[in-house]
Amino acid sequence: MTRLNATLERIQPVDPQWIERARARQLELTKPPGSLGRLEEIANRVAAIQGSLTPNVDRARIVLFAADHGVCAEGVNPYPQAVTAQMVANFLRGGAAINALARSAGVELEIVDAGVVHDIPVTEGLIRCPISRGTANFCTGPAMTEEQAIAALLLGVERSDGAANLQGMGEMGIANTTAASAVAAALTGLDPAAVIGRGTGADDACMARKRSAVERALALHGPQLHSPLDILRRLGGFEIGAMAGLCLDAAARRCAVLVDGFIATAAAALAVRFHPAVGDYLIPAHRSTEPGHAPLLEIVGHRPLLDLEMRLGEGTGAALAVPIVRAAVAAFTGMATFASAGVSQAS
Repeated sequence: MTRLNATLERIQPVDPQWIERARARQLELTKPPGSLGRLEEIANRVAAIQGSLTPNVDRARIVLFAADHGVCAEGVNPYPQAVTAQMVANFLRGGAAINALARSAGVELEIVDAGVVHDIPVTEGLIRCPISRGTANFCTGPAMTEEQAIAALLLGVERSDGAANLQGMGEMGIANTTAASAVAAALTGLDPAAVIGRGTGADDACMARKRSAVERALALHGPQLHSPLDILRRLGGFEIGAMAGLCLDAAARRCAVLVDGFIATAAAALAVRFHPAVGDYLIPAHRSTEPGHAPLLEIVGHRPLLDLEMRLGEGTGAALAVPIVRAAVAAFTGMATFASAGVSQAS
């Protein structure tokens, strides 16, 4: 816990005076006040995060953590667990949606094995940091030990890049919507039925098994869910812990984080519970169609940038949001002021 506590101790809230400075700067730019809408909000937040009226988001990266889940044994997913390793190989070959979108956005993509069960057929470029070969089945006991939960968090801390000025995160893991649903229910206190969706396309029978698994897990672990670490180790996944750790370290480094969809937001919400000031550094990329996403966004405390009816994961929403953040910052730093352009302001 020493290294984790050191990261938590470095996290400071964003100074609200920097938001006001950025808003004042927006009023000097050659446009009607507020006319760029949420682009102004984004630029103001990035300026405040970096503590600068000349913020920079040229060095963007997305870290994709892959791991498997013991709850897969409960039949909660229509795909076999082997798909996790197969998709990791696809990422490494450049053939997945996240690869195409990251290339389009000019974003570096890093693939991390945080705990995949099956052997990965392609390994070139893979960052191998498995905590174990998948978590345990949380219907029968904790998903992981406390030591494994801390290791997952520290994996995210370690993979956070101090040279980046904009980070995003994504995940891959068969059955991880079930784990994220359990985390969401524990964090929000909502009934499992209110936060469980179809994930990768579960039919009605699969949905019933998914609800049953989460309900049984909450009944089993509910009395021990006293802290975010308890929730992570009893209900979460290695990739969820790693994404939470990345959020913690990015906040400690004063770096904005683009949060992907439902599963990434479960991790971000855990990070906020570890330290409330982490929310100042999080930018939700998009609104997922998963029903548990909205209550998790309330914990994070910010509206998502996009609503494209996506539910893929992989960091795809984060990749789509990178050009929007870059455009917001470019407008903020690249526009002329009324004074420099010789343009009259409104009276």
